[in-house]
Amino acid sequence: MTDPNNTGNQPHQENRSIEISDRTNSLVEQNLPNESDAVRQETKELIEAITRKAQSETQKAGEIAQENYLEAVRNLRSEVEQLNFDPERIEESIKLIQMDAEKNWESLVQEFESFGNRLNEAAQAAWSILTAPHEHPNDRSDSSR
Repeated sequence: MTDPNNTGNQPHQENRSIEISDRTNSLVEQNLPNESDAVRQETKELIEAITRKAQSETQKAGEIAQENYLEAVRNLRSEVEQLNFDPERIEESIKLIQMDAEKNWESLVQEFESFGNRLNEAAQAAWSILTAPHEHPNDRSDSSR
């Protein structure tokens, strides 16, 4: 259970089991070889949490978009059927709309996958910046002499 008085500045222990991917494990081990096991483990869990959150949000957005699109198609079909058009033409039109919906859905999924990949790349870039060796001001003045 989380302590409501814990502001994030105080360490706390939680029983949790987060599966760390090989990719994350390798990334942290390469970039933080001299850090304590606790620091490396917390960093791995943070990266996994960010990755899972991005994947979850991408999936939710895709599901919502699909549900909204299907609802719009159902409503349109209902309205068209009430207009007393030729049933064969209605079915043909519905098939065309469904084909278009599938095409649009595939495009949307590709865009979300691309977004997820960009998020992952951004996280990796941020990680590289955070773990890059820091240059001290004295180092710069010595090298310019």
